[in-house]
Amino acid sequence: MSYELPKAYDFKATEQRLYQWWEKSGFFQPANDPNKPGFDPAKKPFVISIPPANVTGELHLGHAMFVAMEDLMIRYHRMKGEPTLWLPGTDHAGIATQLQVEKALAREGLTRDQLGRAEFERRTWAWKEKYGSIITGQIRRLGASCDWTRERFTLDAGLSRAVREAFVRLYEKGLIYRGTRMINWSPGLRTAVSDLEVEYSQESGFLYYFKYRLADNPEEFIPVATTRPETILGDTAVAVHPEDERYQRFVGRKVLVPILDRPVPVIADDYVDQQFGTGALKITPAHDP
Repeated sequence: MSYELPKAYDFKATEQRLYQWWEKSGFFQPANDPNKPGFDPAKKPFVISIPPANVTGELHLGHAMFVAMEDLMIRYHRMKGEPTLWLPGTDHAGIATQLQVEKALAREGLTRDQLGRAEFERRTWAWKEKYGSIITGQIRRLGASCDWTRERFTLDAGLSRAVREAFVRLYEKGLIYRGTRMINWSPGLRTAVSDLEVEYSQESGFLYYFKYRLADNPEEFIPVATTRPETILGDTAVAVHPEDERYQRFVGRKVLVPILDRPVPVIADDYVDQQFGTGALKITPAHDP
C-alpha cells in the first residue's frame, strides 16, 4: 500500500485536526478537579483567567502576544504535574459593541431608535454570536490550551450577579457615591464614556488675545493668548517664565482679570513656553479636567 505525500505541508488542516483531538480528549482540562472524584485539596492549582477579548471585531497582534505568553506558562505548569487551568472567555464591551452595531445599522440607513429596544438588543446579541465565535476560533487556531468546557462570557448570569453583588458591597462601605465631576459625554451614544474609550484628535484652533492690566498701574499690561476664552472667569494667576526678560519685572505683582477686574498674582514657572503665544500663561485650575 502506497501513500503519496503532499508536496507542501498543509498546516491548516493538520493543526485543526490535532487541536480538535486535544480538546476532545480533555487534555486542556485540569487534573484534580474539585467537581470530580478523587479531589485532593492539598494540591495547589495554577490558574489563569484569560484577559477576555472584546466582541467588537477580530484579534490583533497584541492578543497573539499575550496568548503565546500565557500558553507558555500554562503548559510549563501542566508539564510539572500541577493541576492547571486556563479559563477562556470574551467581554461584552458594552459601549464599544453598541457603537459597532450602530455603525452597521447606519450602513442600512437605520438607527437604534427606529428599531426599538427589543430589536436592537436582538441585533446586538447576533453581533456577539458572530464575532464571539470568530474570536474563540482564532484563539483555538493559535493553539491555546484553554479549557473550553469552562468558557465564560462577561454577561453570563453568574458573572453579572457577582458584579452587582460587588457594586452593592462597595456602595454599602461608602466607596461608591455620587458627585459632581467633569466627564466624557458621547452625544451619539447619549451616555458617559471612560477615558480609555475616548479617541483624541488634533484640530486647528484660534488664539484669543487679552490684556491683563497691572493692578497697581492700569497703564501697563501683560498680553495673554488663550484658546479657551470662556475659562477667563476662573483665572487664579498669570504665569511667566522666570528667565523671560519681557515679564520679569511683573513677577510678584498683581494683574486684573478681564471683565471681572479681579486681582490675581503674577507667578514665575519654568513650565511656561516663552515661544508660544505671548509667553504668558493664564492659570485656570477649576477648568482643568
